[in-house]
Amino acid sequence: MTLLTLHQDPAQHTTPTPATPTDGVTDTATGAATSPGTPAPGTPAPDTPATPHTDSTTATATDGVTGGAHEAATPTDATPHTDATTPTDDAATAAVTDPGAGPVTGTPHADELSRLLFDKDGPDHSHDTWRALVSRDEFRYDPHLTRTERIAQSYRRLRLVNDTLDHPEDLARNPGRLAALHEWIGFTDGGLCTAASIHYNLFLGSLLDHPDPDHPRDLTPYTTLKNTGTFLCTELDHGNDAAALETTAHYNPRTNDFTLHTPTPGARKFMPNTSLTGGPKTALVAARLITGTQDHGVYLFLTPLHTHNQPHPGITIQPLPPTNGPTIDHCLTSFHHVRLPRHALLESDHGRLHPDGTLTSNLGNHRKRFLHSINRVTTGKLCMSAGCLGMARAALTTAVHHAHTRHTTGPKPGQRIPLAHHRTHHAPLLNHLATTYALTFLHRHTITQYTHHTPHNKTHTERLIALTKAHITWQARDITTQCRERCGAHGLFPHNGIADLTHNIEGGITAEGDNLVILTKAAAEILLTQPPTPPHTPTTPPNPHTPLTNLTFLRNLLAHTQTIWHTRAQQALRQGPTKNPTQRWNHAAPAALTTATTHTQLQATDAFLTTINHTTHTPTKTLLQHLCRLYLLNTLTPHTGDLLAHNHLHPHHIHTLHTTTNHTHHTLTPHMTTLTQAFQHPHPTPHTTHTP
Repeated sequence: MTLLTLHQDPAQHTTPTPATPTDGVTDTATGAATSPGTPAPGTPAPDTPATPHTDSTTATATDGVTGGAHEAATPTDATPHTDATTPTDDAATAAVTDPGAGPVTGTPHADELSRLLFDKDGPDHSHDTWRALVSRDEFRYDPHLTRTERIAQSYRRLRLVNDTLDHPEDLARNPGRLAALHEWIGFTDGGLCTAASIHYNLFLGSLLDHPDPDHPRDLTPYTTLKNTGTFLCTELDHGNDAAALETTAHYNPRTNDFTLHTPTPGARKFMPNTSLTGGPKTALVAARLITGTQDHGVYLFLTPLHTHNQPHPGITIQPLPPTNGPTIDHCLTSFHHVRLPRHALLESDHGRLHPDGTLTSNLGNHRKRFLHSINRVTTGKLCMSAGCLGMARAALTTAVHHAHTRHTTGPKPGQRIPLAHHRTHHAPLLNHLATTYALTFLHRHTITQYTHHTPHNKTHTERLIALTKAHITWQARDITTQCRERCGAHGLFPHNGIADLTHNIEGGITAEGDNLVILTKAAAEILLTQPPTPPHTPTTPPNPHTPLTNLTFLRNLLAHTQTIWHTRAQQALRQGPTKNPTQRWNHAAPAALTTATTHTQLQATDAFLTTINHTTHTPTKTLLQHLCRLYLLNTLTPHTGDLLAHNHLHPHHIHTLHTTTNHTHHTLTPHMTTLTQAFQHPHPTPHTTHTP
C-alpha cells in the first residue's frame, strides 16, 4: 500500500517540513484576523510548506480541471470570538483542566499520542507486533493480481499471521489482542481481515469455548492451518433471524451419529468462505439438533468440508459472484444427508446430549441456546469495529498527507499553496480526526469493559459492544468516503491505499449483526431498562458567560441531549397503540435510535476525557483537549434547537457556536500531521510516487 503523492513542478513545489508546532497557533489573545488554515501572522504553518501570508478576500480560480479535490482559495476568516477568555463560575468543576481557547504551547508529541491511542501501557498491548507484520513487503499492494489470485494471497498472508503466533489458541482467547490484529490487517487486506476473523474468532474461539472432556479435540490441524476454519450460520433465507434457520442435524441413537441436511434451497449456507482456495477447510455449521421428533434448537457441528482437492461427498459448494466488499471466496454451501460422528456436536452446559437421545440444558428456551452457541459473535463485533477503525485511521493518514503535498493556485500571481491551507479542505479532515480519536478511545474502553465483565453486567457489556460496533463502522464509512473525495481522482486507484476501504467497511457494517438491527435491539433495551447518564453537575439555568470551550459544559450538554431523546422516546412508546406491538414500537423507534446514538457518543466523550487525564505532557494534553472540544461541538450542533428549547443553552451560545468551531479548526490546523503521525501507519511516507 502506498500513500499517494503527486509529481510537482520543481519550480513551484516546496518540500513540507517536519511538524514543529509553535506557540502562535491562535489569535485569541491579540484578536488579529488570520487567513484560514494558517498560523498566527508571521508564523509558517508547521506541517505545511511556508507560504506568504495574505489577507486577500478574493477567491482565485482553480488551476484548471484536475484530479484533486476542491482547490480554490477562500476569503479570510473573521476575527474569532473571544468568549473563551471570559471567567465562568463553573470552570472549577471541569472534569478536565480546560485551557479554554488558548494556544497549544510547545510541541505535542506524536509518540505520546500513539501511547494513548494504542494503550501501550496496557497488559495486552500487541499493536507493535501487528504493525511490524503488515510493514513487510508481503503485505504491499500488488495491482497486477486477478481476483482469484488476490483471494489466494489473503490466505498466504493468513499463514504469515499464524507464523507470528507461539500459540494461536491464546490469540483466540484474548479479545484485546484479537481486535488489535484486525486494526492493522483491515486496511492492508480486507479479505485477510475476513478470513482471520472467521478462523481465529468464530471457528477456533468457538471450539475453545466448547471443550469436550470425554473426547478432547486435537486442534493441531487448525492451529497449524493444515485446515482453515470457517463458520456457517447465515442461510439464504435467514440472516438477521438466524435463530429460525432450517438446516437440521438428526441424531441417530442406533449408530450414535448425526445426519446433517439442507432441507430447502433457502436453507443453503450463504456467504461463508468455503471454496478450496487457500487449502482444505473445516466448518462449524449451525443446525437444528433433532432427536426423534423433538427440536432442541440450534447448535454447532464440526464438519470437514474437503478432501485435499474436492468437497466431501454430499457437500455442494457453489461460488458466489464477486461483491463490493472484501475480496474473499464467498459461497453457497449445502449438505445432502452428510454423516457426522457423535463428537461433532459442540456441547457445554447449554446442551448435553445423552446416548438415549435426551438432552439436558441449563437454558430453558431455544433462543438462549442459540445465542450461547454463537456467543463468539460478540467478540466478532469488536473485531469488525476494530478493522473499520483501522481503515478510518489509514484513510485520514493518506488524505492529510495528500492535503499537504498537493499544491494549487494561490491568491497571488505565480503562487502555489497546499490544499491544507484551505479551511474548506482541512476542516472536514479535522472533524474526522476528532471523531476517529473519540472512536479509538471508545473502542479501548469497550474492550476493557468486555475483558473485565462479570455475569452481573454481561448484558450491559454486550449492549455496549453492539452500540460500539454500529457507531464505529458507520462513522468509518463516512470518514473513508470523505477522505477519498479529498484525494480527488487519485483516490480512486486501489494502489494508493484508500479506494477499497469504504467497500470493505460495508462488509463490517453487515457482518456479526447488521448495524440497524443491533442498534434497534440496543435502543429498545436502553429505553426499557437503562436510565439516561446524568450530567456531571446539577442542572441550572444556562449562563451566557459559560464558554463553549468548557469541556465539562459541553459534555453535560450531550448528557442533556440523551435525556431529551430518552424522554421523547418513552412518551412516544406510551402514546403508541397498546394492542399492536409493532406499531407501538414504530411510534417510538426513531427517538429511541437517536437516544442510543447519543448514548454512544456520550460513552465516547467520557472515554476521550478519561484518556486526556492519562498524559502529563502539557502540549499533548492541550492538543487533545482542543480535539475533544471539536468532537463535542460537531456532535452537539444538530441538537442545539432542543437544548435551547429545554433551557440548557442560551441564545448567546447559538450565536457563538460557529465562531468557536471555526476558531477550534484554526487552532488544530497546524497539528494535522502530528495527529496522523500518531496513527503509526506502516508506510508513513510514500516509498514510490504513483501518478495514475
